[in-house]
Amino acid sequence: MAKYAAFLRAINVGGNHVVKMDHLRGLFESLRFKNVATVIASGNVIFDSPSKSAMALEKRIESHLEEALGYAVVTFIRSTTELKSIAAYRPFADGESDSDGQVLYIGFLKGSPSDEAKQKLASLATEEEEFHFTTREFYWLRGEKFSDSKLSGPLLEKTLGMRTTLRNSTTVKRIASLCS
Repeated sequence: MAKYAAFLRAINVGGNHVVKMDHLRGLFESLRFKNVATVIASGNVIFDSPSKSAMALEKRIESHLEEALGYAVVTFIRSTTELKSIAAYRPFADGESDSDGQVLYIGFLKGSPSDEAKQKLASLATEEEEFHFTTREFYWLRGEKFSDSKLSGPLLEKTLGMRTTLRNSTTVKRIASLCS
């Protein structure tokens, strides 16, 4: 069996779509996944599955969660190998430490954005905010409070033309360590 991490979009954010973690675990267990664990109450689930296809897992989980919860839950799956690489990646030479007043967010995507979409997002960069892309993730280095930024998840999605979910790099590192 392979171990995976699922990052669920818009679970327990902003008071909408509140799901208790024991209920979420139960929903994943009802899909016959093994060793299911939730990490932080923001839609992060670690589980084991015999499936070798992340795309098939995403579709299966999305369908099951929409049926059970009554609304669409966009799901981003990463294998433990992918997650370790994502967590270890250092896209910015200086930055990512809270002591600098900077915070690194990782945006999970379903696929690789077009070059045009990457350029559009890069055009939103400021002195306080930078972006860097890998294949299915982008890294957003922020030097100001999340609430002070003119950028938001919906604006990032509109700019990229695709769904995304954001996690603080500290959260991603914690999930990666739990997958070991």
